[in-house]
Amino acid sequence: MKLHHTDTAPAAIGPYSQAVSSDGWLYTSGQIALDPATDEFVEGGFEAQAVQVLANLRQVLATAGCSFADVVKSTVYLTDFNHFPVLNSLYGDAMGEHRPARSTVQVAALPKGALLEIDLVAKIPV
Repeated sequence: MKLHHTDTAPAAIGPYSQAVSSDGWLYTSGQIALDPATDEFVEGGFEAQAVQVLANLRQVLATAGCSFADVVKSTVYLTDFNHFPVLNSLYGDAMGEHRPARSTVQVAALPKGALLEIDLVAKIPV
């Protein structure tokens, strides 16, 4: 098992790693919309938060030589399912033609009051 970390994504806010790889697979911890430079939420509401979450995940994937094209499964947590259409559009843009499996669930609350959180599982390229 290898722990992964990058300063270009927010540091873990608890006793966990940004990502862990094992046997050719990368498992990311959930990312929320913290700006890695300030550790504060980006301004601009849900859309800005979703853009930041995807940017953070892109950086975490890169620690293992991965991109969104290597993702096989994602889990999305939303505090309000009314945001689903915006999320779906931005997520689709990030993934391009790639279509990994995905679960999306509405939750009562997320860390620090985030509006969404996403975690990923990716196959590390050989």
